[in-house]
Amino acid sequence: MSPETWLPVAWFAVIGFGVLMYVLLDGFVLGLGILAPFAEDEHQLDHMMNTAAPIWDGNETWLVLGGAGLLAAFPKAYALVLSALYLPVLLMLIALVFRGVAFEFRFKAVRAKPFWGAAFALGSMLAAFAQGVILGALVEGMPLQEGKYVGGAFGWFSPFSMLTGVAVLFGYALLGATWLVLKTEGRMQLVARTLTRPLVLVVVAFMGLVSTWLPFLDSRLMARWFDGGNFWWLAPVPLLALANAFALWRAVMREGRDATPFLLTLCFFALGFAGLVLGIWPYIVPPSLTIWEASSPPSSQGFVMVGLVVLLPAILGYTAWSYRVFKGKIAADAGYH
Repeated sequence: MSPETWLPVAWFAVIGFGVLMYVLLDGFVLGLGILAPFAEDEHQLDHMMNTAAPIWDGNETWLVLGGAGLLAAFPKAYALVLSALYLPVLLMLIALVFRGVAFEFRFKAVRAKPFWGAAFALGSMLAAFAQGVILGALVEGMPLQEGKYVGGAFGWFSPFSMLTGVAVLFGYALLGATWLVLKTEGRMQLVARTLTRPLVLVVVAFMGLVSTWLPFLDSRLMARWFDGGNFWWLAPVPLLALANAFALWRAVMREGRDATPFLLTLCFFALGFAGLVLGIWPYIVPPSLTIWEASSPPSSQGFVMVGLVVLLPAILGYTAWSYRVFKGKIAADAGYH
C-alpha cells in the first residue's frame, strides 16, 4: 500500500483520536460549568471546581493536537472548515478563553466571586453549544462548488446543527455530574446523583434522535448504513450503545460504585463518536471531499508524523500521570492556589 493511500487514513485516525480525547477529558470540565447554577452556595461551587482544578488546563492540549493535525495533514479541509464555520469556531474559542480566565480569577476574587462564577458557567455553556453546532454542521455537510465553500456566513445554521448543539450541552452536563459522583462525597455527591438521573434520560433521548436523523441527512449516509448489507457490519455500534445506555441507567440508580457511571458515560460518548465517523467515512468535509482529496503531499504528512511519534506518547504519559497523582476523592475543604 502506497503512502498516498495509508498516510491520510493514519492522520484521520490521529485527528479523530485527538478530538475524542478532548471531548472526553475537557467535556466533564465544561460539564462542571454547565452545572454551576445548580450549586447550592459558593462553597459548593468551590468544591465542584476543585475536583478539576489540578488537571483541567492540560486537556486543551488535545484540542490543539486536533487543530494542528488538521492543518498539517489536510490543509484544504482546514481552510474549508474555518471558512464555513468561522462564527461558531470563534464563539467556541472566546468562550473557552472566558471559561479559563473565570476559572483562575474566581479563586482569587472576593467581592467579584459571584461574577466569575457566572462567567465560568456561561463560558462553559457557550463552548459546549458551539462544539455541538460545529459537529452537526460537519456531519450534515457543507455546500461546496469546485472545492470552495459557497454557503455564506450562516450556512452552518440548521435544525440539525442546533439539535447537536443542545445534545452536546446536555452530554457534557452528564459527564460533569458523573465526574462529581466519582470525585466527591456527602452533600455534593448527593446533588450530583440527583442531577445524573434525569440527565441520563435526556442524553439517551438526544442520542437516539440524532442517530435516527443522521441517515436522512444525505443519500450517501443512508447508503452507508443500509445498502449492500452494510447495516449488519455496522449494527454492533448502535447495539453496544443501547447496552451501554441500559448499563448506565442501572449504575446511576445504584449507590456504592462511584466510578461506574463516569466510565460508562465515557464509553457512551466514544460509541456515539464512532457512529458519526462511520457515517461520514471517507469524507473529511461531507458531502464530497474525501480524506485523500484533502490531504497534503505524502512527504509533508510523513515529516509531521515523525514528530507525532515523539509527541503523542509524551502527551499520553503526562495526562495519565496527572490523573494518577490527583486520583481519589476531593474533600469539601480542599484548596486551590
